[in-house]
Amino acid sequence: MLLSTITALTVSTAFQSPLLIPVSAPPVPEKESLELTIQDFSNQKDTKQSKVEKLEKIWKCKGCNQTETYALSYLQKQGIKDKNALATIMGNIKQESNFVPNICEGGARVSYQGCGSGGYGLIQWTDSARFDGLGRHAARMGASASTLDTQLNYMLNEGDWKMIEPRMKTPGKSIDQYMYYASRWIRWGHHGARTDFAYNYAKKMILTEVDA
Repeated sequence: MLLSTITALTVSTAFQSPLLIPVSAPPVPEKESLELTIQDFSNQKDTKQSKVEKLEKIWKCKGCNQTETYALSYLQKQGIKDKNALATIMGNIKQESNFVPNICEGGARVSYQGCGSGGYGLIQWTDSARFDGLGRHAARMGASASTLDTQLNYMLNEGDWKMIEPRMKTPGKSIDQYMYYASRWIRWGHHGARTDFAYNYAKKMILTEVDA
């Protein structure tokens, strides 16, 4: 009888006690999950690296006006990267036209057709072959021969420029060396202050990182 009572109490107590549910440890990631995590991290790293690689360095001109700034950017996009080469070209344009594309020799601001004699434009194209060449180039572009864009495009496609282009795209030379090549390009009759202008532009140029 005593044994039956103890057994009954034991069974009754067991049913009245709350169930103890064991707490399981978090599942261990499978090998594939680990590999995926590592791959994802690697992709994120590559993305960050590619963002850095998209930065490029260009020369900007501190204190230059809008026309000068545009011309400097245009020259670099055409593959002229050396600061002294850029400054030399800028100095020559400054001497010839003060960056006024619709200027006729003597100072008149007129259209291409309105310049009856003398040089015209950014580098004062003077002889008939070069002057007429500007007009023909503008016609092929379907644009005005009196605009900055047209003249910059003509300037870097003209035969006289092509003759010295490899030298101007070769870095590491002095302004005086680049100026010698420029004399063959522009064929100036009067040197003027072009070299001083070139040195001043070089002083104002700052190498800046920008998005590619």
